[in-house]
Amino acid sequence: MAKVEIYTSPLCGYCHAAKRLLSKKGVAFEETNVIANPGKRGEMIERAGGRSTVPQIFINGEHVGGSDELHELEFEGKLDPMLAR
Repeated sequence: MAKVEIYTSPLCGYCHAAKRLLSKKGVAFEETNVIANPGKRGEMIERAGGRSTVPQIFINGEHVGGSDELHELEFEGKLDPMLAR
């Protein structure tokens, strides 16, 4: 199973939507709360190519974007193959 990392904040609806989709698929993920760990925000921005909004999602170290991009991958049938790697 793929390594999934997601940078979040507690009051972010998009974060909750992304985590719901991953949980529905039975995918374990490593969550980093950038509010509780403010030093991680800079790490997230650097890894995400300058994107500063949450969520930012990585699958096997590859940046896939935010919740909208994650749901788009699911809609296009591309998410499951990524998660199977």
